[in-house]
Amino acid sequence: MNFYYLIYVYTLIVKTYLNFFCMKKTLLSLVAALVSVASFAQNWTLDKVHSNVSFTITHMMISEVDGSFKAYDAKLTSSKADFTDAVFEFSADVNSISTGNDMRDGHLKSPDFFDAAKTGTITFKSTSVKKGKGQSYTIVGNLTMHGVTKPITLAATIKGPVENPRSKKLMMGINATGKVNRVAFGVGTSGATLSDDVTFKVGGEFTKD
Repeated sequence: MNFYYLIYVYTLIVKTYLNFFCMKKTLLSLVAALVSVASFAQNWTLDKVHSNVSFTITHMMISEVDGSFKAYDAKLTSSKADFTDAVFEFSADVNSISTGNDMRDGHLKSPDFFDAAKTGTITFKSTSVKKGKGQSYTIVGNLTMHGVTKPITLAATIKGPVENPRSKKLMMGINATGKVNRVAFGVGTSGATLSDDVTFKVGGEFTKD
């Protein structure tokens, strides 16, 4: 057999082996990464019985009017015990707005403000969670309201996790406050009747799945 032909065959065998080895190594690395993510990323479900979403706006620059959303949902995903890698997702149904006055609630749902028929959902998704002192956190994320998306910053307190003595499942609680300029989101116009800024508060209790 020709010497050069033997060299050629040998080279092909070596290349084939190396390609197979590299592909196998890559696949193993990918599988390991997926297993790692699946092993550590934990989902937490909102307990709506022990949660609330409220807001406050100033009327005629002298009094504060409170309101809330009765229909909402949220979920949390995190792989760290201190929740610094957490992703919070929240949504509220504008049609569930309640300020204690049916006429006012109907006006808020109208095109003058939220236009609930066209943009009936408010959403928020966090982009970063930074731990401060003790149980204090700063949460940054994107708020979508009235079809407009803008970044907002929340001051939050996160407690837990603790074990529920009955279910033996882990639980955690979060209280977050922030302020948004409603006019910047196209919710109503600026004037003396209502303040541009609206303060809101979200309280949530989550149970680990």
